[in-house]
Amino acid sequence: MRRAVKALYAVLVTALLAAPSPAATLPASARGADPAPAGPASSGPASSDAAPADRAPSLPPAPSPTAPPVPRMPGVRGLEIGVPAYVWANDPMLAGLTATGPAASVVVLNPGNGDAPFDAAWRARADVLRGGTTATGEKTKVLGYVHTDHGNRDAAAVRASVDNYLKAPDGRLHVDGIFFDVVSRDCGPANATRDHYAELRRYVEDALHAVDPAASGLVVNNPGTAIADCYLEPGRRTADVFVTYEDTYAAYTGGGWLGGNVFDPLNGYRAGSELDPGGTAFWHLVHDVPDADAMRTILRTAFDRGAGYAYATSAVMPNPWNTGPAWEFRSQTEHAATLG
Repeated sequence: MRRAVKALYAVLVTALLAAPSPAATLPASARGADPAPAGPASSGPASSDAAPADRAPSLPPAPSPTAPPVPRMPGVRGLEIGVPAYVWANDPMLAGLTATGPAASVVVLNPGNGDAPFDAAWRARADVLRGGTTATGEKTKVLGYVHTDHGNRDAAAVRASVDNYLKAPDGRLHVDGIFFDVVSRDCGPANATRDHYAELRRYVEDALHAVDPAASGLVVNNPGTAIADCYLEPGRRTADVFVTYEDTYAAYTGGGWLGGNVFDPLNGYRAGSELDPGGTAFWHLVHDVPDADAMRTILRTAFDRGAGYAYATSAVMPNPWNTGPAWEFRSQTEHAATLG
């Protein structure tokens, strides 16, 4: 009976998402970035066509789906699309994400590794992205990028980067949380590294709630590989979501998958589902994906490996996150909605 209900739900989702979404035309200035998965991403130099800090650019509203999306059935695990967008606010990649319906579930914005001002142009872009509606009827969550150098970056500097997003001049929230990059995957002596990231999570939550006590924040840690299970220990958990894979299609479908989302020194790698009863704790990022068929294979594989979030792109190193894939974003958000 349960399989029949889920099958009917998948048919309904596919039918409702078949209608085309409206397109948006935005000014664009292409630019490059040069991060590697093991290091902080670069958003590139300041652009001369960026909007002045005291005046937001004119952006179209996020598209509304032509048919109301159907939320996933309670208790049915699914897959969401989360996109790292390491580009400037007026880049074509973000224009494409803004125009996509159903929208991505999460978009990471990256102004200068989190250290360039999150000014009016960025806040306007974040606001319109947050207006997007996902296949499950939720609003897109926007995260601000902050690098941590495997826990070695000065804590005061990390907090200042967090403040760049969460303490806007207008006193409003324009993002839903923080994406901490270059995160250590190890607990550290006496769990000191883990506790450092747990404290950063508390700082983010306190800053969010100081602006909006009702805000439901999202904190992501990106080690780019399986993380020690101490990071998900109840009461000391360092993030809501962990990026436990960031590498190529060839590695993901070959020997690069280590066998799980979490590990411990004695027993090795495991899926970590017992630490993630809701199926939302893990995020897989895969680049160098050859075509749209391979993209769909990646999403299915990510779901089977316990990921609640995934993203596949045809873009390649040195920075696969500064341009969109060869296929439309919509083909990915639609396909993810059928997994569950």
